[in-house]
Amino acid sequence: MIDENLDVLEEMHQKLRAHFAGKIVRKDLTKKIKEGANVPVYVLEYLLGMYCSSQDEEEISAGVENVKKILADNFVRPDEAQKILSILRQRGSYTVIDKITVNLNIREDCYQAEFSNLGLKAIPISEEYPTQYDRLLCGGIWCIVQLDYEYIEEDKKNGTPISIRKLDPIQMPHVDIDELKDGRKAFTQEEWMDLMLRSIGMEPSTLEPRVKWLLIARMLPLVENNFNLCELGPRSTGKSHLYKEISPNSILVSGGQTTVANLFYNMGRKSIGLVGLWDCVAFDEVAGINFKDKDGIQIMKDYMASGSFARGKEEKAASASMVFVGNINQSVDVMLKTSSLFDPFPPEMGTDTAFLDRIHCYLPGWEVPKFRPEHFTNDYGFITDYLAGFVRELRKEQYGDAIDKYFRLGKNLNQRDTIAVRKMVGGFIKLLYPDGIYTKEQLEEILIISGISTKEQGGRNLLFISLGNGVARA
Repeated sequence: MIDENLDVLEEMHQKLRAHFAGKIVRKDLTKKIKEGANVPVYVLEYLLGMYCSSQDEEEISAGVENVKKILADNFVRPDEAQKILSILRQRGSYTVIDKITVNLNIREDCYQAEFSNLGLKAIPISEEYPTQYDRLLCGGIWCIVQLDYEYIEEDKKNGTPISIRKLDPIQMPHVDIDELKDGRKAFTQEEWMDLMLRSIGMEPSTLEPRVKWLLIARMLPLVENNFNLCELGPRSTGKSHLYKEISPNSILVSGGQTTVANLFYNMGRKSIGLVGLWDCVAFDEVAGINFKDKDGIQIMKDYMASGSFARGKEEKAASASMVFVGNINQSVDVMLKTSSLFDPFPPEMGTDTAFLDRIHCYLPGWEVPKFRPEHFTNDYGFITDYLAGFVRELRKEQYGDAIDKYFRLGKNLNQRDTIAVRKMVGGFIKLLYPDGIYTKEQLEEILIISGISTKEQGGRNLLFISLGNGVARA
């Protein structure tokens, strides 16, 4: 049996190397280095993917040491920015790892770079870099940058002595979605699901099938626009981990205290809030959610329903999904007898049926086991940044009408239920069948997981995630 499992894993590894070379990494290496290096996981894994993609243990060990040396020598800590600039001035050149954002200075008709940790702004950069790596212009990416320092007396009023000699992204500068779709065709549905789970750090061989689906469901807000998800469950089940550590396109609001200006729109500065800057805004510990503004909950409900909100004389639109996670401190049976499944929410949200109607998916966190060391994988998965990149690209595609090819939704579903079901089904298809190729049976499986019974089940709602209760008939 062990030999058979090893053969299956080796076949999986061969497929990964054939179709996704340079985009996979062994997750145990990430854990080893992450403990001693305060760098984003997606930066670390990109470097590991470059230097440790071999099967040879000696080459892997050498690659790990190389990555450690690169991080020790070149990663810029914000509190050491002035020290790095001093070394740059003394040596005349220095290589740094930092997050670079590029802006077009229309007045001077040139591109300028901004360094996040180093604190530099308006550094001239060649047009070839933003042209070749478009993500530099869309929020910035982490890069290895060779800097030169040359002070010229005549230029001191107009320019800066610092210039960029060479720039190499250490995040995915561009995601080829067609390459992903072609690669997906080489895997079965079970293999692809296991690969997605390993990519977020979980070991699928230790998980029940139902739990696998629930963990995949946590990714729905990252792949669907304006998707509202709620997960309440026991502690130590990793409810917020995905939104904080795995995706560079989501933000976790801890503590729950926020303002309308911070979350939606600052009228004083005339700038959009978190919903316009991130793909997903997650609230940790829902019990503590508190708006300083009286109309905060109402604006949130407006946004959750339509993807837009009114501030001042204007109506603003955004595509960020909303996620609410929190802890349940008693059994579900006790909660159902004494209150409701939304009891951990503050009263103005948990008892407001208009707010609850806007949640597309209630994920039963009490069905996810408390994670132990064996639940975390040591096997290969996608580099976190590659996973986040193609998931973000898939937000542009729509599969909400996929149901209509084989099924129709029952009349006992209201409009909001229908929207929730279509969003869930579309999200699962993007995650599991990004190439758009799936069978009627596979679609039916997604419908059942989404809380919708089918005719073949005799109209019984077997599994519960979605708030919808309708029947989808063939």
